[in-house]
Amino acid sequence: MTRHLTAALLAVGLCAAAARADTPFAEIHDTVNTKMCKVFGSGGFKNLVAYGTGLVVSKDGYILTVASPLLDTRDLRVHLYDGRRYSHCKVIVVEPELDIALIKLNTTEKNLNLPYFDLEAEAKKPLAKIGHGVLAFSNQFEIATRDEPMSIQQGIIMAATRLQGRRGIHEASFHGNVYVVDAITNNPGAGGGALTDRKGNLLGILGKELKNELSNTWINYAIPIQTAIEVEEENGKPRKVSILEVVAKKEDYKTIVKNRVDKADNYTGLVLVPDPVDVTPPYVEEVAPGSPAAKAGLQPDDLIVYIDGEQVPSIKDLNKIFSKIRPETPVKLEVRRGDRLQTLTLVMGKPLPKKPPQK
Repeated sequence: MTRHLTAALLAVGLCAAAARADTPFAEIHDTVNTKMCKVFGSGGFKNLVAYGTGLVVSKDGYILTVASPLLDTRDLRVHLYDGRRYSHCKVIVVEPELDIALIKLNTTEKNLNLPYFDLEAEAKKPLAKIGHGVLAFSNQFEIATRDEPMSIQQGIIMAATRLQGRRGIHEASFHGNVYVVDAITNNPGAGGGALTDRKGNLLGILGKELKNELSNTWINYAIPIQTAIEVEEENGKPRKVSILEVVAKKEDYKTIVKNRVDKADNYTGLVLVPDPVDVTPPYVEEVAPGSPAAKAGLQPDDLIVYIDGEQVPSIKDLNKIFSKIRPETPVKLEVRRGDRLQTLTLVMGKPLPKKPPQK
């Protein structure tokens, strides 16, 4: 009898403890959710979703999110926590070195007075430590539209380490320190979400889906909001850049132009159509005889759709990918020829010898 009574009291105690634990999380979720938004744009293809997450970082409608092809659209849409919908939002800044972007609501409304994350105040707080409990909020898997709430997950910080990641053949553009968490947070659409402590204080911004280059396993991480990195620009001068600077300067921020001496030289023999706009699709115009592209079977009018399973929306994206592939490395291309997709293997060639100057 005593044993059963003790067990019953223990069960009641556990339920009460669970209730006490759940209530604060629910309240925190309600508060954090008001400072977040759903972002919709380009995508809908294999491995490229058309939805994501953003953090409201000013009362007048500036949104911090991750840099992604999602933003490459003429109709970037944002849904706030209360269901308000804004179309044709403007991309203000894209900073690849931090893997972040800043967008602005397209509205003539004055005195929006939105709930927002005060990044300057949050960044003054100390960095979280390994073992600290955290909460992750995002629109992963597009669970939310209009006034539907964000998802919430709980976990702990299991590491604070330098990010070494890739997406397909893409090396992660950001190489600073990140929080690695034990919850499966970095799902489709989660990029741009919030990582907070268990009181709702902002710790970092959830990154995109990436694989750890060391273990070839998916990594769940967030970029700390205090992040500041030093990059050597094209002019050879070092420059320090931070998330706080991007948000503070807004339209006045100048994107890093990185020194490209580390880019791999290579040769494909492809000539693409002219590239007058940022989103020109990568159509093949010519193929040099005997070139790696010719040996792979590429033909004029082919549209390069995927490289190693990653969607390629524009010529600029294709050139970025090709610039990082070392000579003699095989890559799988999926091209649209007519109304069918064909799979080809391109072996990247060595750079052509430079011709001596004419006398």
